[in-house]
Amino acid sequence: MKTALVERLGETILGADGEIDRLKVGEIVFGDPEALGWLEGLLHPRVSAEYLSWRDELAALPEPPAVCVTEVPLLYEVGAEERFDKVVVITAPRLLREARARVPTAGRTERLLDDRQKVERADFSYVNTGSLEELDAWVESLVDELMLP
Repeated sequence: MKTALVERLGETILGADGEIDRLKVGEIVFGDPEALGWLEGLLHPRVSAEYLSWRDELAALPEPPAVCVTEVPLLYEVGAEERFDKVVVITAPRLLREARARVPTAGRTERLLDDRQKVERADFSYVNTGSLEELDAWVESLVDELMLP
């Protein structure tokens, strides 16, 4: 993976430690649709295979969990919603998301499906404008609901 990234994007994506600097990769690919498409073509099949392997491992356990959760940022954008029994969408107003972001959001959100459309397609949704404790309480109640027979 590292070799492919460096060959395609150049050594400028390496940090001082010689490892991939994800911020530098983001600066390149979110400013270049062709590079982004290439990166997604490289990553998505690997991420998908890893998820499917994990799901199979859980199912093979003597006592598999009643509920397992997978975070998929581009779920609807890549058409992967059919892989899941239920879909939960957690949104927040754009300005709040930007304030909470650990990385620059410019160029990253424009291609995403509108929150309203995601909420309409989801089985459950929550607008996260409160505290982590409030979010945790909502998630706990949702898990309780999902575990009902």
